[in-house]
Amino acid sequence: MSACTTPAADNTVLPEVPPASWLGSESASPVTLSVRAADHIAKYIAKRGKGIGIRLGVRTSGCSGMAYKLEFADAPNPEDIEFLSHGVKVLVDPKSLPYLAGTELDYAREGLNEGFKFNNPNVKDACGCGESFTT
Repeated sequence: MSACTTPAADNTVLPEVPPASWLGSESASPVTLSVRAADHIAKYIAKRGKGIGIRLGVRTSGCSGMAYKLEFADAPNPEDIEFLSHGVKVLVDPKSLPYLAGTELDYAREGLNEGFKFNNPNVKDACGCGESFTT
């Protein structure tokens, strides 16, 4: 079963046919969450008391050219492409999808540091600080 046909938490079914807003990214792999990331996001949304999921994107920035955008989503934007991963909605804008296709968002604790980690198969190079990347 593809990620686009898995029933969402609100019992709606995400479209099997890619929306017109995919703009040539019809064959793009879904953006997914690890179990740890999904658990962390679900707990944070419950603590906030509002939200439908997480919105991921990219922006031009940093020494390598692109940086990730990550925010909690309270409502979908009309152009958003929705995926469901471990019960959590992942929203991606169509312009960011080619750069994020196949990415898994993980949540990791390493020593005293903890946070989200993007496992993006499209990254060709990243800056030394890890804040930006190129595809």
